Amino acid sequence: MNKYLFPIYAIAIGVVIAFLTKRQQSIYTKLLLSFSGAFLLALTLFDLLPEVYQHLDTKRTGLFIMCGILLQIILEFFSKGAEHGHVHIHKEDTKFPWLLFVSLCIHSFLEGFPIHQHNDMVYGVLIHKIPIAALLTSFLLKSKHMKEQIISFLLIFAAMTPLGTLVSNTTAISPIYLTSINALVIGIFLHISTTILFEASEGHKFNLSKLVAICLGILIAYFI
Repeated sequence: MNKYLFPIYAIAIGVVIAFLTKRQQSIYTKLLLSFSGAFLLALTLFDLLPEVYQHLDTKRTGLFIMCGILLQIILEFFSKGAEHGHVHIHKEDTKFPWLLFVSLCIHSFLEGFPIHQHNDMVYGVLIHKIPIAALLTSFLLKSKHMKEQIISFLLIFAAMTPLGTLVSNTTAISPIYLTSINALVIGIFLHISTTILFEASEGHKFNLSKLVAICLGILIAYFI
């Protein structure tokens, strides 16, 4: 059961990274983001996608995957892309970012569902959350929000993925519905991970360090 707490550990690690990098986006955070995108995409393709196609018919699976992609696009309209490293918080704005908070919580809650059947996916979520938490914490600390608000934001955000796993494990949801939700999450993962990878080559310039990070992510996911 401790494995299901990995997403919480990821947030804690991300917060530590944010403080160690002195609230600045470092090249190491960007490399970790590239690695996480490749790792999450590879695990989704290697483990989660084949399993879903075994339990749902082809067209229904594709429909839910597309719905997941569309859902993530809608969520990013409110979060401004925080799920893949784009955090836009105005330093002078003291109003709590409710839209960002709610969209991130929905995203985190849903990504907890596949973990109960696919233990390897917890590693993908773990690696995905670390750079996101680091970037999110950095921007929150730069804002003028109260420390109590920032701490509450991060604690609730950290709890949402284990909560999704708990709901999928303990509630009497039909296996067909669970598989459909997993297909929805595949769409979310595909959108996030591919967006990260497309953005990894800024200005379409060749970057060897990011290429190595991406290749490592794919390789490690393959051998898990």
